[in-house]
This record gives sequence, C-alpha cells and structure tokens, in this order.
Amino acid sequence: MTALVIAEHDNTELKPATLNTISAARQLVDEVDVLVAGCDCAAVGELAAVIDGVRRVLLCDDGRVEHQLAEDVSALAVSVARDYSHLLAPASTFGKNLMPRIAALLDVAAVSDIVHVLSPDTFVRPIYAGNAMATVRSSDTRKVITVRPTAFDAAAGGGSGKVEPLPLPAAQELASFVDRELTRSERPELTSARVVVSGGRGVGSAENFRLLEALADKLGAAVGASRAAVDAGYVPNDYQVGQTGKVVAPELYIAVGISGAIQHLAGMKDSKVIVAINKDEEAPIFQVADYGLVGDLFSILPQLTESL
Repeated sequence: MTALVIAEHDNTELKPATLNTISAARQLVDEVDVLVAGCDCAAVGELAAVIDGVRRVLLCDDGRVEHQLAEDVSALAVSVARDYSHLLAPASTFGKNLMPRIAALLDVAAVSDIVHVLSPDTFVRPIYAGNAMATVRSSDTRKVITVRPTAFDAAAGGGSGKVEPLPLPAAQELASFVDRELTRSERPELTSARVVVSGGRGVGSAENFRLLEALADKLGAAVGASRAAVDAGYVPNDYQVGQTGKVVAPELYIAVGISGAIQHLAGMKDSKVIVAINKDEEAPIFQVADYGLVGDLFSILPQLTESL
C-alpha cells in the first residue's frame, strides 16, 4: 500500500500541517508520495523530497494551479489516485475544501479530522465538539482522509526522495481565481505557534485587545480569540480558535476573559499547558486549565506583562 499526501503550500514554503500529515501517512503505509501543485513551486518540491519517509514528489508546476483551486487540484489528484490506497491532506481550510471533492469524484466516503491511526482502514476522530471519540472503519478501496495536524508530530528531515514532473489534466474551468486578501502579521502563525494568547468576550473591546497583544509580543506568541470576541468585532475572523475556527495545540495557551464554552474548548484543549485568567471562578475554562488565576484581567495583564 502507498499513500499520497497533497501538500499545502504557498508556492515558496510547505505549510507545517503538511509535515504532520506525512507523519500520519507513515503510520498507515510503508511508502509515502507527496503531490505538490502550484506555479514556480520547484523549491517546495525540493523541500518535500528531503522529508523523512517520502519516496517521491509529484510536482505539477503549472500556472493554471498557481492558486490551488480545489476544482483543479482534485482533478490532478484523481488522475493518479489509482496508484494509491490512501489520499491524505491536512484538516485545514485547504484540506476541508479539497478532499470531499476528491472523495466524490472517486465515489468513496471521506474520513475527516482523524486523530489516531489504529490500522490502515480504522481511524479515530472526534465528534460532538471533541467530547466523544468515534472509531471509524472504511471498507473503500481508496481511503480519502483529512488529518488533524495537532494530533501528530511533524515529520523530520533527512529523506532522499526524488522529484518527478506531473502534467496537469485538461483545465476544469469550473472556478476562477479573482482575489485574495491576506492578513499579515509579524507574530507567529496561529496554528503553528509555540505560545498562544487568546481573548474572549470578557476583554470588552478591540482596544482592550492591545493588552493581549502586548503580552503576546513579550512571549513571542500568536494572538487568538473565542468566537464571541470575533462575533463582537474585537478581532478578525482568522483569530478564531474553536470548533468552527482553528484547532491549536501549543506548548502554552493563555485564555484571557474566556468562559470556556464547549465549542472553544474543542479547539484548544490539547494544548500542553493551559493558563486561564477570568474573574468568574465558576467559569468552565478552569476545569481544563493547568493554572487558573481569578481576577480582573485589566489589572492582571499589565502586571504580568511588566513582570515578563
């Protein structure tokens, strides 16, 4: 059996979630290939080729897939799917958009957001916002899978795979790229940061989020938020951590003014160390926190930042 991992990248660098997905693939099968589709992305192919456990990289360097639209990448993946028993991608926006389409084209069921591999056809995935785990067995000849990156270690370097060109099938012309708005920040990317400082409705306003940003800058941390804070307009949508946002598992997660709704916990409860700051000592967040501080965040955060 051989697995194909569809790489998520920006035509320059591999996204860290791809490394976690390769680790999951290596638990499934003995041989792993990586599909890199993009434009002027040869450097990405070379990066993928030196990941430990990668046998070869299929490189489709074509302007028509520069923006990696699901309609085009799925057709590319299906064109080589017959050679693979498993097709995998990260359970990110990229993978969640792409893999269901591939599954539909192959007429198989997609297995989403796996966190454990029990055997080549049996997986564990969270359900009910992470409050229960489902063991899923697929009888399909080809398994189409998305992988929760935080559940698997990143694959290391040291490999010596070869890079092979892969032609793009006829263009699908089902969708076209119009524009992309990127949020740029000097802070670490939220899903790969070692430390995350998140704020909730209790922060009170967008201006008050500056207290969290000052603390994050001291710690070299990313800034996150609960859905309540995002819905209130305090921060952009891409800050959201939770069931309908991003799933993170940093070494340190600091939750400020977050009550701990089940949907938020689903996105951060796998963090190595959780620190909660909240004035309500009955807040559910304290049930999962390793350290809890009951008090007024508006006096605690400046003191903490000054101490650091």
